[in-house]
Amino acid sequence: MSFRARLILAYAALWVLILALTLGIALYSINIGLYGHVERILLRYVSEVAELYASGRAGEISLPRSGPVVVSFYSADGGILVAPGHGLEHRVPEAYIRAADSNPRPYYAPHFMAAYQAIPGAVVAVSQDTRYIEAISATVRDTLVQGMAFLLPLGALLIVLAARLSLVPLHRAALEVERRGPRNLEPIPYTGPKDDLGVMVEKVNDLLRELREAQERERAFLAEVSHELRTPLTSLSGYLERLSRNPSDAETLERARRIAAHTARMVQDLLALARGEAERSVNPHIVNLVDLLRQAVGEYPGVRLEAPPGFPEVLGDPDRLLQLARNLIANAVRAAGSPEKVRVRVWMVKEPTDHPPDPYESADEVRTTSTPEMRAPRQPWAVFSVIDQGPGIAPEVMPRLFTRFARGPEGGTGLGLAIAKQIAEAHGGEIRVASRPGETRFTVFLPLLPDED
Repeated sequence: MSFRARLILAYAALWVLILALTLGIALYSINIGLYGHVERILLRYVSEVAELYASGRAGEISLPRSGPVVVSFYSADGGILVAPGHGLEHRVPEAYIRAADSNPRPYYAPHFMAAYQAIPGAVVAVSQDTRYIEAISATVRDTLVQGMAFLLPLGALLIVLAARLSLVPLHRAALEVERRGPRNLEPIPYTGPKDDLGVMVEKVNDLLRELREAQERERAFLAEVSHELRTPLTSLSGYLERLSRNPSDAETLERARRIAAHTARMVQDLLALARGEAERSVNPHIVNLVDLLRQAVGEYPGVRLEAPPGFPEVLGDPDRLLQLARNLIANAVRAAGSPEKVRVRVWMVKEPTDHPPDPYESADEVRTTSTPEMRAPRQPWAVFSVIDQGPGIAPEVMPRLFTRFARGPEGGTGLGLAIAKQIAEAHGGEIRVASRPGETRFTVFLPLLPDED
């Protein structure tokens, strides 16, 4: 059953319920109103009759003109003393008569209503036939049922028309969504108001746009990886050809080894990024951050390390943190063009804070962070910066600097920073970037192990 059919059935059932409730409330209100009106008249009249008899002016009694009213008199034990006309038909039971007092009370019977009150030496009762109320109720009921029998199909027809008209935008949007697929990620056209349907279409369009951008990034990434792999593999093939002719060429062998190591690292980074290993496979140990950075810096002779006397310790995976530092230093060396133009600076923020400061910020630099949507907990921090004296990063590149498959500002495949972001997030930290012409600074904040008392 379609959504439109379920909606029509639900509203039709609601319409039937509304009509039934309207009929019941109308009949109940009419009956209550008519019976209440008769009761008020009878109570007032029996009070007047009792007052006239008590004052000796019984001859002044006049029957109301609103209906066939009968005045009867009973003895204190319930026997009838005077019952003119329909008095015997409108007899009040003895138990009610014996319980009568000076206050007027009503009595309801199937076809009449009475009001009775005690007077000196007797009980007076005033009654009126109520079958005309039943006739009025039956007439009103029949009229309402006939009217609702006409309104029921008319309302159902209007519900069907209203449902069809109101669901036209939803039906069109559903058809457009059904046409979408891996090869068609165009946005869904929608010109209606920004109601629930408008918000849903907007979110679907956002998702389609993100999927389209992801496909474009993947295509660009595959093209760049193919190019990046083709170059070292071609060089490696040439070196191996030269070695086949001269196996004792140590220089050629060393170059071949470096190219093979570079290619293996590139493939390893690609697999780590694709599998999300940097986020999942963290094996925590107590790591001396300065020792780890000294090892990473040692792989790039010429890079300077500036460390404080007290070595900060963090809880993390030494292999992953070494990979993070190595990627940042490699990017910095490539951007600066020389290891001598790169330095690594280490410091600590021992005061617990949820936004650790960077004391080396300046007003003329452009800044961004790897995790702008995250809110860090209040804690002390271990910090290190990788600073290069390269040309800087263009401001339009900064927002997508850590995006997967995005090409880095200094060339390459765009894998290093994406993996560095994963590793920092997996350790509860973040990476900030600040750049200006002549200097770029990547600053990594990691939770600092508290000092033991």
